[in-house]
Amino acid sequence: MQSGSKNDRFVVSRRRTGFGDCLWSLAAAWRFAKQTGRTLAIDWRGSCYLDEPSTNAFPVFFEPVQDIAGVRVICDDKINQCSFPGPFFPTWWNKPSIDCVYRPDEQIFRERDELDQLFQSHKDSDANTVVCDACLMWRCDQEAEREIFRSIKPRPEILARIDAIYQEHFEPYCVTGIHVRHGNGEDIMGHAPYWADPERALRQVCNAIDKARVLPHAKPMRAFLCTDSALVLEKVSAIFPDVFTIPKRFQAPRAGPLHNAALGAEGGFSALIDMYLLARCDTVIRFPPTSAFTRYARLFAPRVIEFDLNDPSRLILIEESSQELAS
Repeated sequence: MQSGSKNDRFVVSRRRTGFGDCLWSLAAAWRFAKQTGRTLAIDWRGSCYLDEPSTNAFPVFFEPVQDIAGVRVICDDKINQCSFPGPFFPTWWNKPSIDCVYRPDEQIFRERDELDQLFQSHKDSDANTVVCDACLMWRCDQEAEREIFRSIKPRPEILARIDAIYQEHFEPYCVTGIHVRHGNGEDIMGHAPYWADPERALRQVCNAIDKARVLPHAKPMRAFLCTDSALVLEKVSAIFPDVFTIPKRFQAPRAGPLHNAALGAEGGFSALIDMYLLARCDTVIRFPPTSAFTRYARLFAPRVIEFDLNDPSRLILIEESSQELAS
């Protein structure tokens, strides 16, 4: 598929990371496309959830869309035939294709900052195609994030599994969802301070569960745990035997995250089931709160318990009127 008229202008959202990062970064790209009247192309080839580099992961996991709130969208495997017009922004993408294959981390961070400056300026770029191939968390307002989560739906077979689990395990209860991002040997970068003392981290998680249990609930309370670590599951279940999880295939200890192509598309399905069920919980505990995986739940769950970014020993209850919970 050709890009169309040479006057067409595009924003290309390229991500190969976990769904939280992909969707949050997509929201930032969509916001810019909306403001500048551009077409949005969702290019998730090379996804960490698939072992087929040329397959666009978006239509594997989500229903194809042609429009998001007035923004034209290209999101299927036709992306392989797209020829986007130059010039490009950031300027790196004006190089010959063969020279763009390898981008060092410093270049990716530089592009993130360049895109951030462009978005904050509220101006358009002279480039015909703006390439968003960096983590763009915090680069848009919450309404843009909400628009993406409202407009994009998992494929029907995934949604059917989510609905079936919800009806059986969630509907009769007030469910507290607990997300614990461990990393399992991965470089967890900004999340690392929360795991400087692993035993203390697990105590903090259990303390948050105890606090959630004594909050007012309209129905019997039930705890639902989502984690990327079999060790975390073992430790938390030993203290709270009634906690339930969705069965999934874990990586070996310290072998890396669950968003791994070796697990196949089923790993992506499992991630989406957890992500969307967390957003249907009555209360959500986020550890660490820096994880993009729980961003959907943070925006839509009625009640959220977070750990203070500056002092992880402090718990903050977020609802209609935010308050600090006693540590």
